[in-house]
Amino acid sequence: MLRDGVINFYKPPGMTSAQAVAFVKRLTGKKAGHAGTLDPEAAGVLPIMIGKATKLNDYLMDRSKVYLAEVAFGAATDTQDAQGKIIKTGYNFPTKAEVAKASQTFIGEYMQLPPQYSALKIDGKTAYQLAREGKTASLEERPVHFHQIEVIDELPRHGFLLRVHCSKGTYIRTFCHDLGEQLGCPAHMRFLLREESSGLTLNHAGTMDDLNKWAADGFTEDFSPFVCVEDALAQLPRFTIPHHLLFPTINGVPVAAKDIEGAGEIPDKTKVCLYHGDNLIGIYERYGDVFKVSVMFYQM
Repeated sequence: MLRDGVINFYKPPGMTSAQAVAFVKRLTGKKAGHAGTLDPEAAGVLPIMIGKATKLNDYLMDRSKVYLAEVAFGAATDTQDAQGKIIKTGYNFPTKAEVAKASQTFIGEYMQLPPQYSALKIDGKTAYQLAREGKTASLEERPVHFHQIEVIDELPRHGFLLRVHCSKGTYIRTFCHDLGEQLGCPAHMRFLLREESSGLTLNHAGTMDDLNKWAADGFTEDFSPFVCVEDALAQLPRFTIPHHLLFPTINGVPVAAKDIEGAGEIPDKTKVCLYHGDNLIGIYERYGDVFKVSVMFYQM
């Protein structure tokens, strides 16, 4: 029987994130959702949660991501990627050293203006729907965080291969566009591969063929792209409640920190996993002297 958990799915270019979720739903017969949209032409890690693991969406979305991207200098496009219409050209091509130096100015918190061709909604319509109608969406800058940016190699046709470690909500194509603006040469994103998301890495991702074979084999436990709920939460502190507190805890009663062995020093606003024996009860967050439930997993 297939357990609830997270599938580390390798989304190929040309498939939307919604189509990837629909494929997994049909294959597993479980409800499903993804944590972090990938543009149709991008490829790489797409975490797909199934069953009760869909409750993990906010937690998984909060974790950082790693991308391999090619920035191409010489032209800016309306979509900020290679699929868009060229809106500006320039020939002041930067060197690898100049790209490396300019990229470091983005490290830390950065106020990024989302692209017009994005899935952000304005009055019930996505920005890209408005853009296709010739309208301009009213978008505001949002704080994102760049942890690390590495220029790996120089490529043909004035391109550079970059590895970008960043926060959720970061648009890599916008970063490529802004990098061009800073260097005085129009630029766009030519290629994008997500190498890591929500703690899942590309080397353990499963393709559609891999998942089809897994289903044919009866959803075996030793399938490396599958992560159970407990393992998906492994980075959260884990504590065990005493047996006499099980009933009130699973009914949503806040748990006093002093009643949980080892939890007294946990800082305020910290999320933890509470267990009863080997059974996960849920994700709890500390508020003052108590832990309150954020996500309940326990089933009677």
